[in-house]
Amino acid sequence: MAVYFFYGEEDFNIEAEIAKLKDALDKNFLEMSYKVYDNPKFPDLISVLSTQPMMFGKMLVVINCLDYFSKTFEDKEIKEISSALENNNENLDIVFSAVLPRDGSKKLDSRKKFFKLLSKYNAKEFQTIPTYKTAELESWIKKQAQHKKLKVSQDAITALITQIGNNLRQIDNELEKLQIIAYPENLITAEMVKENCVSIEDLFAFSDFLMSGKKDMALLEYRKLLSKRHFLEILSPLQTMLRQWIILKGKASDMSAFELAKEVGWHEYRVKLTLQKLKKSNLKDLVNLKKNITEAEYRIKAGLSQEPETEIENALFK
Repeated sequence: MAVYFFYGEEDFNIEAEIAKLKDALDKNFLEMSYKVYDNPKFPDLISVLSTQPMMFGKMLVVINCLDYFSKTFEDKEIKEISSALENNNENLDIVFSAVLPRDGSKKLDSRKKFFKLLSKYNAKEFQTIPTYKTAELESWIKKQAQHKKLKVSQDAITALITQIGNNLRQIDNELEKLQIIAYPENLITAEMVKENCVSIEDLFAFSDFLMSGKKDMALLEYRKLLSKRHFLEILSPLQTMLRQWIILKGKASDMSAFELAKEVGWHEYRVKLTLQKLKKSNLKDLVNLKKNITEAEYRIKAGLSQEPETEIENALFK
């Protein structure tokens, strides 16, 4: 039996750690030996922690528990959770996962008894890698490339960081795409990255036209983006960028560039450049655009939209 506590903003790395544990399970019984629960109510939580694996060996239970940190457990409940963890089946592994909103200011309250209880076990925080920590990002990219049996030139690594930033999920997706392009040499070059990967500047150019009311130019830039990526793949980095812009625009009058850089995980110089570009943008318009995109994305993924591409264009250009 092992108990793990994974928390932080970098959901990609948290998912990767859980995937490693899942890979150790018997593939023939995954449907019964791997279970995920979202913030179960207290009685259900105790029941989950007391699960008895069947004859197929080890079992892995993942409990998404972020909501637990916005409430307070009573002392008797903490004792009951502690007892259940200490006495659960030796073939049952448990992962408590608390994924925080990316690029937000929210942190788990380490003073809470529930946090202190989970911290006794295999606790690990997964923070986003700030874009100014280039050595750390480069190391991560190299490891991901090696895992995919790829060679990446130093110029290509620099281009990936310059164009994408610190979104590890997007970088991994780009490596998957570049792996096909690089076959059979399996060498990724800077030219491949520049020609085939959506960059922050591409998104900025598109959003800049959109925010300034130049919808004809914005549509042209959007079509260019679609030549490189599926429209749903464009939304993820666009959502991240909009969230960062909203933070910068909303807090610029109250915080220094240095403080804002820590808030969004950027280099201070990049924050200053972005604030200059955002001068003509209205905070309300940024918030409304993000809201429209979120609603459109939900409708598409929930199967509520008959024409998803039109749904996205309406969200962007209405």
